[in-house]
Amino acid sequence: MKKNNLKAWLYLLPAILFLGVFMVYPLIDVLVYSFEEGYNFASQEYFGTGIYNYSYVLHDTYFLQALKNTLILVIITVPLSTGIALLISLALNSIKPLKNFFQTVYFLPYVTNTLAVGLVFMVLFKKTAYSEGLINLLINALGFSSVDFIDGPYWAKMLVTCIYTIWIVMPFKILILTSALASVDEQYYKAAKVDGTSRGRIFFKITLPMISPMIFYLVITGFIGAFKAYSDEVALFGTDLNAAGMNTMVGYVYDMLYGDSGGYPSYASAAALILFSIVFTITIINLLISKNKVHY
Repeated sequence: MKKNNLKAWLYLLPAILFLGVFMVYPLIDVLVYSFEEGYNFASQEYFGTGIYNYSYVLHDTYFLQALKNTLILVIITVPLSTGIALLISLALNSIKPLKNFFQTVYFLPYVTNTLAVGLVFMVLFKKTAYSEGLINLLINALGFSSVDFIDGPYWAKMLVTCIYTIWIVMPFKILILTSALASVDEQYYKAAKVDGTSRGRIFFKITLPMISPMIFYLVITGFIGAFKAYSDEVALFGTDLNAAGMNTMVGYVYDMLYGDSGGYPSYASAAALILFSIVFTITIINLLISKNKVHY
């Protein structure tokens, strides 16, 4: 028995070392940095320890704006993208001819480079001296005035960001939900039809409970992915997201490390741990809710 245990630990050793070097150690390192006040990259020195870094970050207007942007993005895009993906998956599941073709078409945005999609969105939404942009042409055709979605008001920029994010994440969700729908046993549907059950009741009493683990998985990963948003905003508004008022929490951490106002690893570490705490708390809440809502 001891020999088998030793062999098992040897099999696990590479994974344990990998997780220790690339996950546990960096997390401990970030935690230490976050309490070192005035840490300097060049001299590797700091003048004290305490919670000043957290206080500074939580009172920084750039961080508060980034937090606001991220929360809006999470609240809007996660439920919308999941709901739209579910509707499309239900439609695809009911289509027999060319089903595989439509699944491939819907999955194409997921394998397309994020920056390339961002450039397409800029062409669609950006208002320039030479072009109003395709979306503005449609708005003008409806009798409304043009809106600068890229350099204009905050609500317009946030609208484009949400649409862009939903467009990027939806293909993966469609793929997962289509597979989940295909795995539901047809016997349940046949039994329900024999009893004369309505389509709505079949969906809420059979389909939804059967695919609830996949929906829960997509919601959890959606929350985590939305909180880590950064490249999408860069693709739309450029690298100076603070000037555009569209920075995210991950963008704030990056700016504190490498941006024009960067070179402050202590502030970046504090912001990163605040982000980690928010994501961890939301994940725990979702896990607690799932105990009664998800059917395994």
